[in-house]
Amino acid sequence: MKLRRILTTTTALLCAGPAYGLTIRGTVEGGGGDDLRVAGFAVSPFGQVIEEISSVPVEGGRFVLELPMTAPTARAQVDLTPQNVTWPGVIDPVSVSTQARVAEMKFFVYRDLNRNGRRDDAEALRDVMPNVERATLFVAWVNTDVTVKANRGYEATLKRGWNALIVDVGRAVRVQPFADSTVVTVRLAR
Repeated sequence: MKLRRILTTTTALLCAGPAYGLTIRGTVEGGGGDDLRVAGFAVSPFGQVIEEISSVPVEGGRFVLELPMTAPTARAQVDLTPQNVTWPGVIDPVSVSTQARVAEMKFFVYRDLNRNGRRDDAEALRDVMPNVERATLFVAWVNTDVTVKANRGYEATLKRGWNALIVDVGRAVRVQPFADSTVVTVRLAR
C-alpha cells in the first residue's frame, strides 16, 4: 500500500508540468513588431548577460513572463557582498544580513527573427526597465533569506527563491514587495 501511494505521488508530480516561482505581467509600449519577445536574463554584478532564465512573445502589446522555481545555474550565482550590490536605489554604505548567493535578473527585448522561441546569437538584445508608474521593478534569486540595507532608507528583504521588488527612488528609497496583480510597463520609445 505504501509503495502504491509513493508511485501515485511521484506520477502526479511528474505529470504536473513545470512549476513557476514568479509571474510578471506587463505591457509593452512603443511598437517592436510581431516577432518581439520579452526575456529575463541572469546578469553579472556588472550587468553582463550570463544566461536566459525565461522569455515569452509579446502578444497584443502584452506579456506574461513566468520564472521557474528552480535556481539559476551556479555560473549565474555570485556571493552577495556589500561591494557587489549595484541594484537600483542602492547607495553606499551597504550591509548584508547574512552570507548568501544571488543571481540578479534584468529584462531585455529582442526580435525572434527566425521565430524559434529562443534567442540566437544574431538576435540583438535591448536592455529595458520595467516600471510601475515611476518606480522600477527589480528581480533577484537568493539561496537563503537575506536583508540588504543601504543609504537613504533602502531596505530589501529577500526570501529564498525568486524575489521581485518595486523600488521607488526619491529623497528616500522605498522598496516594496511585488504583488501578483501588479502590471509593469516596458517602454521601447526613447
